Amino acid sequence: MPKARKNKRKIPVTVAGPSDRSLQPSGSSSRPQATRTVIRRFHVLIKRQTQLLQQISRSRASDDNAAAKSELAAIEHEIEELGGLEEYQRMSAIGQDKDRGGGSEKVLIGWLRDLQVPSTLKEKSGKLRLLEVGALKPDNYASCSAWIDVTPIDLHSRHPSIQEQDFLLMDPAEHRERWDAISLSLVLNFVPDAHDRGRMLRLAHTMLRPSGLLFVALPLPCILNSRYLTPEHFQGLMAAVGFEQVYTRWREGGKMAYWLFRKCPAPPSSTYQDQLLYQKKTVFRQGNRNNFAVLL
Repeated sequence: MPKARKNKRKIPVTVAGPSDRSLQPSGSSSRPQATRTVIRRFHVLIKRQTQLLQQISRSRASDDNAAAKSELAAIEHEIEELGGLEEYQRMSAIGQDKDRGGGSEKVLIGWLRDLQVPSTLKEKSGKLRLLEVGALKPDNYASCSAWIDVTPIDLHSRHPSIQEQDFLLMDPAEHRERWDAISLSLVLNFVPDAHDRGRMLRLAHTMLRPSGLLFVALPLPCILNSRYLTPEHFQGLMAAVGFEQVYTRWREGGKMAYWLFRKCPAPPSSTYQDQLLYQKKTVFRQGNRNNFAVLL
């Protein structure tokens, strides 16, 4: 009798073997969860670092300062052990790789096309002046260079084509109504202070031309698992700043939330209660939640 043939499991030709690993993009990781964990830890550490620095600057009691300085030293040591801000930026850049679904610029580009922006600009022989805040790559909008004139900036530039600039320190008078669009993709959640997040939105409103567009991207837990922020509250806050919602995209169980807003005249606050609604934290959810908030 002929010998029985053993069925061998076929290996897909798309799986890289040991000799192919050098061909994979440098810095790429096969563990997206590990990347997200490091990024979240950075957010926690930097927020606490800011709180301690503020506490030390306000406190006059040496005993209180000693404890705060000790905790601050431990936090700064952990940030250094994680690789510092450069490592955070590298991890964030990995999250934008094509094998992870690409960056959020794809969402913005799609919405701009839905609004017929490219064809409108072509008729006027002009380009969309886009300020990309928190840019980790210089070529996110290279495919649209025919109709988008992008200026990428970041706190700590990783490329000569990215300007090293703190958005919150940009001169409002110099940039008043200068930009057609501003992108704040994974930027608000990296700002440690809730009031500075609100100040960032107000500054964006000042810098945009009338009917200019603001793109915002946040991790979904910022609005679905926060004690102080819900999708409805965020939309109301944006309206209080002077933005009307054009598009939004997120889904239960997803990781990201996206919005496109259009600048409109900021409505005057009619009552004291209206002002307090967005100037003080309001608890919307109880239990095990995060503390992400935006205050005006």
